[in-house]
Formats: sequence, C-alpha cells, structure tokens
Amino acid sequence: MCFSATASFTAGAALLGVGALTIGRARRAAELPFALIPALFGVQQLIEGALWLTFPDRAPLANSVLTHAYSFFSHVLWPAYVPVAVLLLEPVPWRRKALAGVGLAGAAVGLYLLYFLVAEPIVSEVVGWHIRYQSPHFYVAAVMVLYVLATCVSSFLSSCKTIRWFGAATFVALLAAYAFYAFWFISVWCFLAALLSIIVLAHFRRPERHRPGPLPG
Repeated sequence: MCFSATASFTAGAALLGVGALTIGRARRAAELPFALIPALFGVQQLIEGALWLTFPDRAPLANSVLTHAYSFFSHVLWPAYVPVAVLLLEPVPWRRKALAGVGLAGAAVGLYLLYFLVAEPIVSEVVGWHIRYQSPHFYVAAVMVLYVLATCVSSFLSSCKTIRWFGAATFVALLAAYAFYAFWFISVWCFLAALLSIIVLAHFRRPERHRPGPLPG
C-alpha cells in the first residue's frame, strides 16, 4: 500500500489469493483477462512493497527498476487492459463497438505514457508516509480524461451489473484519492482500486449460465 512495505506486501498477498480464486472459476478463455485483474493488482502491490525497501537511498538501481515496473502497471497496462477485459465478456453488439473504441483510446494513452516512461524517467520519493511518483508529460488534462474513460467508464458500458459496480467503485476511489491525497494520487488510487478488485470475485461467484459472454460468431 501507499503507507508501508508491510501493508503493500499484505495487500499484494491477499490479492494474489483472490486472483487464484477468480482464475480458478473462469470457465472460458474470454473470462481469463477479467479474472486476472486481482492477481495483477497483487503483483503491482508487491512491487510497491519492494520499492518501499529501497528508501532512503538504500538501493538506487533497484529503486529505479521497481519505480518503472510499478509505473508500467499504473500508466501503461491498466488503460489498455481494462477495456479489453470488459469487451471480451460483453454479448451486446453496440456495447462491444463502444468498448472497442474506448479500448483504442486506452491503448493510445498507454503508448503515449510508455513513451514518457522511457524518455522522461519517473522518479519516486517518500513524502509524508506515502510514495509520490513524479511523472512528467504534456496534455495532462486530456490524458487524464482518456485514462479515466478507459479504466473506469469502460466498465459502465458492460451489460453485467457486477462489472458496472467495479467501474463505479474505482471511479469513486479516484475522486476520493484526488480529493484527499492529490499529492500522492497515483499510489493511493492504485491501492484503493486494488482493494476494490475483490468485486471481480463477486462476478465469478455467479453461476456460469448467468455470466455474460460474447455472442457466438
């Protein structure tokens, strides 16, 4: 988590456990990307836990590697991954088309941020018992709108109630993180979204015949 190595490792381990359950309950290949979300968040939290151990100036090289690994999840993976995971479960044609458009926007944002991840290395530092990630790039407002569209609004387009809950919960977490922890926004929002990924388990608790899936063909 954003408060200590112990909290990050604990959250990461718990999410890997939840991820093992969701992956085990997936019955179709199309369900696997959505089922993997808790486990991926778990890996991200474990990375941040290891990053905590590199402060202050204990292992500069490890700090840089872990900062970039964490930022790959937060900046690149999630805006491209979430719309695709939702799309693969969607049976309604018009919703699939909308999700495909959102997915393209998310992929574009991810590639844009990947460029800056390489060209302008991200720096992490501990400030006030939280990790702050300094991520320089241009067109911040436009990028943030497209990022939120991909990571949160894409779930609103689903015909499945539990997936819409997941999108709504992550959006509320975004607002809370920005309102109370704007200086450490990336770390705090990712932690809250990670915890909320337990909603994915609720989706897979439904009997398979009641879970949405793509239309044949």
